[in-house]
Amino acid sequence: MIKVLSKETIDKIAAGEVVERPESVVKELLDNAIDSGATAINVEIRDGGIALIRVTDNGCGIRHEEISTAFLRHATSKLNSAEDLYRINTMGFRGEALASICGVAQVEMITKRKEELLGSRYRIEGGIEKEIEEIGAPDGTTIIVRNLFYNVPVRKSFLKTKVTETAYVSNVCEKIALSHPDISLRLVSDGRLLLHTIGNGNIKDVIYTVYGRDIIRECIELDSEYAGGIKVQGYIGKPIIARAKRDFEVFYVNGRHINSDIIRKAVEDAYEPFMMQHRFPFALIMLNISPETVDVNVHPKKSEVRFSDSKLIYDAVKAVIKDALLGDIVIAEPKLEELKKTAHNEAKEFQLKEAKYTEVKDSAVKPHIKEKTEPDILKAEPFEIKKQEKNKQEKFGKPYSFSESNPESDVLKENESKVYAKNLENEKKEQLSLKLPFFSNEHVPYFKLIGQVFDTYWIIEYEDSLYLIDQHAAHEKVNYEKLLNSVKNGSITSQQIYPPVVLSLSLREEELFEKYFSAFEKLGYEIEKTSDRDYFIRAVPAMLPELKDSELIKELIDGLDEERGMQTSDSLLDKLASMSCKQAIKGNRRVDRIEMEALIKELLKLENPYNCPHGRPTIIKWTKKELDKMFKRII
Repeated sequence: MIKVLSKETIDKIAAGEVVERPESVVKELLDNAIDSGATAINVEIRDGGIALIRVTDNGCGIRHEEISTAFLRHATSKLNSAEDLYRINTMGFRGEALASICGVAQVEMITKRKEELLGSRYRIEGGIEKEIEEIGAPDGTTIIVRNLFYNVPVRKSFLKTKVTETAYVSNVCEKIALSHPDISLRLVSDGRLLLHTIGNGNIKDVIYTVYGRDIIRECIELDSEYAGGIKVQGYIGKPIIARAKRDFEVFYVNGRHINSDIIRKAVEDAYEPFMMQHRFPFALIMLNISPETVDVNVHPKKSEVRFSDSKLIYDAVKAVIKDALLGDIVIAEPKLEELKKTAHNEAKEFQLKEAKYTEVKDSAVKPHIKEKTEPDILKAEPFEIKKQEKNKQEKFGKPYSFSESNPESDVLKENESKVYAKNLENEKKEQLSLKLPFFSNEHVPYFKLIGQVFDTYWIIEYEDSLYLIDQHAAHEKVNYEKLLNSVKNGSITSQQIYPPVVLSLSLREEELFEKYFSAFEKLGYEIEKTSDRDYFIRAVPAMLPELKDSELIKELIDGLDEERGMQTSDSLLDKLASMSCKQAIKGNRRVDRIEMEALIKELLKLENPYNCPHGRPTIIKWTKKELDKMFKRII
């Protein structure tokens, strides 16, 4: 049987498209406040907006006789005909917001027009009108939304925690503030001021308020005209402030915050020559185009648009950003402390050269001596370089060991090995079990460390196989396990840094940082709050001193978002440990034999030395048989 749905059911269905969470309510009410001509807007929420949302503006207000009409579905003052949909210049236009909100909440409105003596108070709950009366009120409109989803418990159960819902509301307020710097916007959550812009029209002041001084200091302004009447404005960050996620890519079209794959691709393609893979820029892009060339009536949340000429938009954004990057100095300048460290290392290296490279006077010995590659100083390595151990196997004498390195003569190595070759071949199978893992104390004395190739991989010959170790992945694994064990055993230590690192956070970053403050301290950080959203980092985990960099700390904070699955201090520990790669030996770096040996010994202590914290292999293997097949020695 086909039947017409009740008004209550229709209201709840419609509300499901428009009102997803408190953030949706705040966005719709902010859009209405902007369209009313407001120059100051106050937003107050409680319990993430679930218990209360109050939005107050100093706009034009609503006439007493039109209030009830304003809450009807598809009632709007912004459209007169269907043709107006193709030249929209307002934030709202569908006339669904107030009807949808009052369908799932208890709503109260207080409004007054400037020319009227008295204002009006109106109450509506679940789409049912309760009360309307005249009262004294200031110019403008206040809308109070209480008990969101009180009559739709299933929808309410899908909401996140109060902290997360507050973050959503903060995010939408920030986006509105950035696109309307001429409006003073204030956000208060449970009595705490989260955002306050002064409305002076200077977007740089808003960027500073939202993202902090570190971002605004490294920004490049955009203000260009492009073909087709496209105006590209905003600010982009220099590559030095790149992030691991796209949250800092923010786009607007005619003052409306949108999500656009076209603009995103243009931005990232423009940055491609300047940025590492899997890093994303700060980009605040504001497009001003003819309303006839963009369709905003695509998505219920009005967050997506269609362009009549997508290629033109792509070309415009990419060209403007690329020109701005090329016109600015994008070469990273080393910090003073890095220059000092480099000078110290160079002096240390010079001393080693003086000690190691002496003139060989005996010409008879010279033919047997290979020129030794200059060593790199890996001062910051967390593994200890222990003294070479002597293998005391009285029964067999001294087997060839990778730790017994003799740079003077390969001939001497071969002669020494031949003395014991017979005994070793006869007894090796009895000593070693094929079931033992490759990294075991029983195997190591019989490794033949060939050396380093491509300044990245180490080659080891053992029995009938050839093994390649990735020096970066192996070192990363050692760092990871050391840090995890130190925290679990309560033996982690801190390293003081001077001067302290100044950490300037955005609203969202500060909220996450405060929530997990104790977890950071447990990991060895010493942190002091200096002012609103500014902190001093006075000490960092001693095992990972390079994690004092403010951008790396922000990367840790970014990963704490509940939407990304990291919700506990243990998750923070795992994230921090996985960042041990920041301190590990990089590829394309020369490493001497002593350092190779020391790291391999550290790997021996691990339960699973075969994969780095990210899952990549640390070692791969080719058997002699496989190599013979590759060279067609066997079929």
